[in-house]
Amino acid sequence: MAVTETESAATESFVAALRAHSKRYHARHPFQQKMNEGGLSRRQLQGWAANRFYYQKNLPRKDAAVLANCPHREVRRRWIQRIIDQDGTADGEGGIEAWLRLGEAMGLTREEMQDERNVVPGVRFAVDAYVTFARTRPWVEAVASSLTELFAPDLMAERLAAFERHYPWIDRQGLAYFRTRLTQAPRDCEHALQVVTEYCRSPQEQAGALAALSFKCDVLWSMLDAIEGTYADR
Repeated sequence: MAVTETESAATESFVAALRAHSKRYHARHPFQQKMNEGGLSRRQLQGWAANRFYYQKNLPRKDAAVLANCPHREVRRRWIQRIIDQDGTADGEGGIEAWLRLGEAMGLTREEMQDERNVVPGVRFAVDAYVTFARTRPWVEAVASSLTELFAPDLMAERLAAFERHYPWIDRQGLAYFRTRLTQAPRDCEHALQVVTEYCRSPQEQAGALAALSFKCDVLWSMLDAIEGTYADR
């Protein structure tokens, strides 16, 4: 069925509203900006990496919830790649492993990252809320929540450059996670945007998708609030 001009205009407006959430993305958070300016201490960076690892290792659980709730095989076939990207298919592979290596490059041990001893309550609460959201909300809203990836490549590139410029004590091999995401994030958000525009047609569905993306922005921002509050004087 041909798409009418009215439908096309509505889709363009919807996508524009999704992209407008860039103003609420955590790239604008003072802690993130301080990181990019080279203003964080070693302990602050370590605290950020340890807490962010809790988010990283829960992403496959979030994506598994999308798969469990999604009734469309063609969506599941592509979405499952996200779990593979994070978990890998063998030891030593995947984004979780890459983040562990980042922590090691910053002077953390695998044990202290994996046992969650440094995870602050606000981060745990925010991440757990995100996983619960993916399990309990309509599957396409969980997909929409992932669209913070629309804004991630620019932040990844800026973060990578900042680490190389301002934090020479970090082993450069430990930055592989960010290099990988420069290509994975655009691929992932292209698919998620395609899914959301296809399956969110009614005003109510689109409103739900926008609310989901707003919620995800809050999750990421709240994580940095909690990290900044804990490590402000370290």
